[in-house]
Amino acid sequence: MNAITTVENRALAQTGGRMAVSEVIAHVSAVQEVMQAVMKKDIHYGVIPGTDKPTLLKQGAEVLCMAFRVADSYQVEDLSTADTVRYRVTCIGTHQMSGVVLGTGMGEASSGEEKYKWRKAWEPEYNETPANLRRKKSGYNKQKREHYSTFQVRTEPADLANTILKMANKRAKIAMTINVTACGDMFSQDLEDMDAALRDHLTRKGDDGAPEHVTQETTLPPYTDEEFARNLVIWQRVIDSGKKDAAGVLATVLTVAAPTEAQIETIRALVKAVPVQQATEGASDANA
Repeated sequence: MNAITTVENRALAQTGGRMAVSEVIAHVSAVQEVMQAVMKKDIHYGVIPGTDKPTLLKQGAEVLCMAFRVADSYQVEDLSTADTVRYRVTCIGTHQMSGVVLGTGMGEASSGEEKYKWRKAWEPEYNETPANLRRKKSGYNKQKREHYSTFQVRTEPADLANTILKMANKRAKIAMTINVTACGDMFSQDLEDMDAALRDHLTRKGDDGAPEHVTQETTLPPYTDEEFARNLVIWQRVIDSGKKDAAGVLATVLTVAAPTEAQIETIRALVKAVPVQQATEGASDANA
């Protein structure tokens, strides 16, 4: 943790001028170190099938802010109308040690969003609700492989005000964290907030690269030991070429298959190989 603190004092708390290349490298390494050593899948980040990188979750944003001593504060715009509760929030990231404002992020939430706009209702309540405030939603359950229909009525926006505000704050904080820590190459944002059907539509693509509707199961297949061993050689070459690091390789792997915990640790342990000549020269220098 001392190493991380040193990085954030030199990099995140810059008071003027551009950062040196060595500081940029050190900062990126610190972010990757936190991700690999502290963060856990489905707690601090999630991997959405079909995407090329993990999605930063609120708990992950809190870990990064704690590691780099970033304090968050919020400016809230109330954009509500008579029929909708809506908030736009700006999250300001400030360095705790120096008081320097490092960056901001913006998030918005509304009771007009699909997941907040409607709620399930029993048939008697549905029948007593005005026609313009009710609907019968149909869908398909992939697990049960059957169609279904649900009676729904409009929610009361005022009952969701606190939930909407918290969601806007969360989205703003995640955006701020990505902006301030420059971890956008490792994390995407907001996919976890999407409706499941819309998210599935956006992340699955056809042969032409365009999104397509998918009706089959999206459970990822396990990695067999044989296939894993074969691909391990390829992943090492990718890392040696500098195209990706271990975290980048793991993020890609998690979009196509479900490795075991042991396999994940093996991928995380991959490092860029040092050329023999460079290693020999380094040893000679050390002995000089």
